[in-house]
Amino acid sequence: MQALTIGEAAAATGWSARMLRYLESVGLVLPTRTSAGYRVYGGAELLQLRDLRLLRERFGLELDEVAFAARLRREPELRTALDTWMRSAGPGADWVEWEQRKHERLIAAA
Repeated sequence: MQALTIGEAAAATGWSARMLRYLESVGLVLPTRTSAGYRVYGGAELLQLRDLRLLRERFGLELDEVAFAARLRREPELRTALDTWMRSAGPGADWVEWEQRKHERLIAAA
């Protein structure tokens, strides 16, 4: 497959060029760059974009939730600190446990 510019990738995937830039900024889909600095999207990135759309639909996720789950994978210290806080939140924090299980399912699905 030929590499696509950001505009071509946006047209091919249904994501806007602005959203593709956002996805790159939060580390979810990282296109390669030409020597001139232009983003180019190959088959792998297009597949990631399709799978991201399906993942969001299947689990009802917002992009910021996916970005946070990705950050948890990249930053083990953050994950440990958050896990510690969640364990100490006490019995009144059922919503915290629900959110943690949601993020664990998301990470397991990735």
